[in-house]
Amino acid sequence: MDITLSRYVLIITCSAGLVALSLGQSSMMGQKRHSAESGDHTAEFSSGKYHDYIIVGAGPSGLQLGYFLQRAGRDYLILEKGDSAGTFYKTYPRHRKLISINKRYTGKTNKEYNMRHDWNSLLSDDETLRMTQYSEEFFPSADIYVQYLNDFARKLRLKIQHGVNVQRIWKTGNKKEGFYIRDQHGNVFTCRYLVVATGIWVPNEPDFVGKEHVTGYENMTLNLNFYRGKTVLILGKGNSAFETADYIQPVTNFVHLFSRSRVKLAWETHYVGDLRAINNGLIDTYQLKALDGVLYTDINNMQVIKHGDRFSVRLVNDTEHRGLHDNFAARSPYDVIIRALGFHFDASIFHRSIIPKLGEGEKKKYPAIKPNYESMNVEGLFFAGTNTHSLDFRKSAGGFIHGFRYTTRALHHLLEWRNHKIPWPSTALRTTQVMNTLLKRMNEASGLYQMYSVLGDIIIVNDTGAVYLEEVPVQLLPQLETATGHLAPNKVIVMVMEFGKNFSGPGTDPLRRGTATTVPKNAHLAGFLHPVLYYYSHLPTDDDMLRRPSKWILPRPTRLHHVIEDFLFDFSSPVSHVLHLRRFLDTVFGYDTRNYFAGSCFKMAMTHTSVPKTCQDQYLRGEGLTHASHCEASAVTQSTTK
Repeated sequence: MDITLSRYVLIITCSAGLVALSLGQSSMMGQKRHSAESGDHTAEFSSGKYHDYIIVGAGPSGLQLGYFLQRAGRDYLILEKGDSAGTFYKTYPRHRKLISINKRYTGKTNKEYNMRHDWNSLLSDDETLRMTQYSEEFFPSADIYVQYLNDFARKLRLKIQHGVNVQRIWKTGNKKEGFYIRDQHGNVFTCRYLVVATGIWVPNEPDFVGKEHVTGYENMTLNLNFYRGKTVLILGKGNSAFETADYIQPVTNFVHLFSRSRVKLAWETHYVGDLRAINNGLIDTYQLKALDGVLYTDINNMQVIKHGDRFSVRLVNDTEHRGLHDNFAARSPYDVIIRALGFHFDASIFHRSIIPKLGEGEKKKYPAIKPNYESMNVEGLFFAGTNTHSLDFRKSAGGFIHGFRYTTRALHHLLEWRNHKIPWPSTALRTTQVMNTLLKRMNEASGLYQMYSVLGDIIIVNDTGAVYLEEVPVQLLPQLETATGHLAPNKVIVMVMEFGKNFSGPGTDPLRRGTATTVPKNAHLAGFLHPVLYYYSHLPTDDDMLRRPSKWILPRPTRLHHVIEDFLFDFSSPVSHVLHLRRFLDTVFGYDTRNYFAGSCFKMAMTHTSVPKTCQDQYLRGEGLTHASHCEASAVTQSTTK
């Protein structure tokens, strides 16, 4: 039998990667073609490609996850709309200077420690791929960062397909299975697990009368001659608004900023997404009477009216100032109005049946996700990078490179267990080794340091010792066993870094006298970042997590220990830090965890019915340390013999 086809539809099922052909509308079978927009599991496209994992976006987080997947030998592909990695940084920041620090010198040679102060590099085993080797500037150029990202992708041979502008994403027929991704050419890619790492890049554009007279931050001219001798209004209060103000300020008559709420300063709030000192020059000129200023008003409540070549601003429904507008702060006309109101997540690429939920309130610019970085409402859809910031918005650094490089690694570990039954990496310890491991981690670990209050080290205590897991999302503590593959039937210790609960916030003065706490017994009052250890006699439940006290990151523990803050961030002082930590661990383990020399263990073995745990684990196994004086005596004896 001859069958004539005028059109073919290729279908790739994600779950098995199988290929099938269904007949077009003109086939003798008369089978109808279903539109991809219907949410059905058939689609028309020119080619199909299956991968277990597809990452949308070759920015920092997409590359970071690609690196971990490649190292694990997984089948993955990164889709990037641009012709190179880091497309976002070719445009932003508009004035081409990053505000993430590039600290090349710390006085330390420890690589892990130095990553605490390198806010731009991604994680890899290649020591040449450090941003500190690309730029000597404390705040590097965005152009150099684009070069760095592309070198990262090239040297590590990451699998990226460029020129793929994702137009639509939808699920397969089985809603629990994988995804279809269609690009601008009609090509369709399929996958079992989808990770969206696009960042937030769609400009916020409020709807008000006269918005057509406003220029967006995304396409404002950088030619300073355009602003020379002009009066400028900037809508916004964040770093992009103040960055713009600092750039044009030297050539303008004056610059005003409009904001709905107060300006939040990063050095007050300890949140790097708030206004950074490098961009706050306009506050200086405003408060020192140099014409510039910041005004507070609801931008949605204003009108922009054109008068010739200039623009005036009016407020609608302004009952407070009705009849008193002759002294309205923005009564002077403006030559240029610039919108710099930040960005939000682009959900338009998703079919209406799987549009991910967004966060609430200030978090609405991010997808709403679970603590395992999975969409709240779309199974199998994960997010990486800035897109995950709803979990720690205004609490930690998860929206920024120096934070999400660690949450991306955490996502990879979670996927390894969920999809491939590879447990979270761990180290088996004797209980007598726990204290030294904790001290090393609190003094060196960069993930705990940058993702404070979000990632924590977890110690699972068992009959033979302890299992140490590094940088686990602490909100997953109730699901520790199912999320990591490690059983935790009894005692658990969690170590996180925290600021004092009332130390930070808009309007607070962190430079005031008396902010530091130096007495160990008052460690719970410490304001600056310091280690906190939570001990649970058994894993807390989901209900415990929901009922935790206000401002607490974890449920109320069986015991809680604050390590006293330290100006040098060195928690190795024998009395202030080590002694109190050891006593806490003694209480948790129920026995003396001190280390003893072999001679002391011998004496106790001869005079007591039992010896400390250290002696049991080391001396009685022939692993004890000899006191230095005995070593010296032995050396003298050997020398005399010779």
